[in-house]
Amino acid sequence: MIAFTRAVRVWAYTSPVDMRKGYEGLGAIVRNELRRDIVAGELYLFTNARRSRAKVLHFDGTGLGIYMKRLDKGIFAKLWRADGDGALSMTMSELALFIEGAQCVGRQAISPPAITQEELAPTIDV
Repeated sequence: MIAFTRAVRVWAYTSPVDMRKGYEGLGAIVRNELRRDIVAGELYLFTNARRSRAKVLHFDGTGLGIYMKRLDKGIFAKLWRADGDGALSMTMSELALFIEGAQCVGRQAISPPAITQEELAPTIDV
């Protein structure tokens, strides 16, 4: 997979998707179902009903790209409790493990929370 920084947000779509969908079909899900801006540079993860295939959609500033993975054995981990819960936020580390077919993803937090701008601001003691 193409490397991205930890700052890139990842959203998993929790309903099964027809893997025949391409740029336009997946982009429509991002806009209409997830209510996200497709050109924001975020990554969007989609899986089929059996969770044997996954696609990641990304806009890199010049166009849309799709990364697709099909597992020859086994299935991808189920990160959400019920289909149709909307979007699930993930870290890049969790996405990488998910794409590799790791079963531990989603069972426990594997990354510390991201640092916010407020936490980086220097504090002045008076």
